[in-house]
Amino acid sequence: MKSRYRFLIFTLTVVLTLCTAVQAAGSTGTNEKQAVSSSVQMIPAAVDMKETDGPGNLYALSAVLMDGDTGRVLYEKEGYTARPNASTTKVMTCILALENGAGDDYVEVSKNAASQPEVKLNLKEGEQYYLEDLLYSLMLKSHNDTAVAIAEHIGGSVEGFARMMNEKAKEIGCTNTHFVTPNGLDSADAGGIHQTTARDLALIMSYAIKNKTFLHITQTRDYSFSDISGKRQFSVHNANAFLDITQDAVSGKTGFTGNAGYCYVAACENEGRTFIISLLGCGWPNNKTYKWKDTMKLLEYGKANFHKETYWQEPKIPEIPVSDGIGEETAEGSKKYMSEKSEKTGDAYIKGEIQITDSDKKKQILLKDGEKVTCHLRLEKNLTAPVKKGQQIGQVTFSLGELVLDNYFVTADRNIVKITYLWCVNKVFHDFFH
Repeated sequence: MKSRYRFLIFTLTVVLTLCTAVQAAGSTGTNEKQAVSSSVQMIPAAVDMKETDGPGNLYALSAVLMDGDTGRVLYEKEGYTARPNASTTKVMTCILALENGAGDDYVEVSKNAASQPEVKLNLKEGEQYYLEDLLYSLMLKSHNDTAVAIAEHIGGSVEGFARMMNEKAKEIGCTNTHFVTPNGLDSADAGGIHQTTARDLALIMSYAIKNKTFLHITQTRDYSFSDISGKRQFSVHNANAFLDITQDAVSGKTGFTGNAGYCYVAACENEGRTFIISLLGCGWPNNKTYKWKDTMKLLEYGKANFHKETYWQEPKIPEIPVSDGIGEETAEGSKKYMSEKSEKTGDAYIKGEIQITDSDKKKQILLKDGEKVTCHLRLEKNLTAPVKKGQQIGQVTFSLGELVLDNYFVTADRNIVKITYLWCVNKVFHDFFH
């Protein structure tokens, strides 16, 4: 093919009588695009970890320890088994209210809200409250009447709000959750009973703590407010005792019903690590302290065994030959991208560029001793001109087991034009007149 192009250019040069010597470039190649892959296993730096397969025996029927940054489950005990979850439901109620309402919204109490069972604020039908004040009542003291008043204000009805809760759960990534009530009282509808899994509940909490207002509310120890008329005054104290048990605790929500037992979901931070802990069925009366013991055990297990590691590693990207192509002239006047290969073969080559930012390269993940992050490079083996700068030619994937951490595109670093009869004619005329 290269000989044919040289002959064509030579013929045109003779016809014009004057022309500088022109090098014709081109190469035979295949149109078939094949993928070549390479993988690099990255072993985290050695650290002093406690060797253990788990946190030991737990009281909870279901438990999950989650990396709050990635949603990765670090430990689970029946973490994917659906169970009633009582007032931990109110984490979802609160986040929906924050995302769909305003703090100075007027919330009017309905007969349905006022008739809810204990624990309650003892709201009265027809009263009005600011939404922000009711959220403190909801999260600090877990009032059931407050939850219904909020739900009816945001969703139009309890049923409408439940639909919003279930839609949000799917959006967050929950796979086995069904909400019926905004307060978590044992209930059922046509879709099933009110329940979630320890994994889904942890995922909801990891989403919620990204909201600064949610964190502020759940970290408040005491709060006072009144109805809008100012006739009734209230003070609520935070029932989340774990805030005072360890300085690592940053948020949490308790719950209890006869079917659910004691439940708890917490967010903890330590040395830049975010741990989410969720417990379902963690004892029944008189075992109210079991949830604190299980939570602390899971937290200590996480702190001892999981440490943050930067997982980026620069993959080695080979040059890719481009059939029937030649590099476009640049402002510097270079005619073609030349490497040792291209100088020997006359073929056009391109290099791949990874579309990544400096902050991406600094991303970290919690890893246990012996865990490995895999870097997998998928790249086109051959290309056929034309190729445009920025054209996607491959992908780099970082994964930990089945969990995909990140995907980055590999793109062409330059334009490669296709050598055609018209290109040869234009080439001859350009060199002749310039």
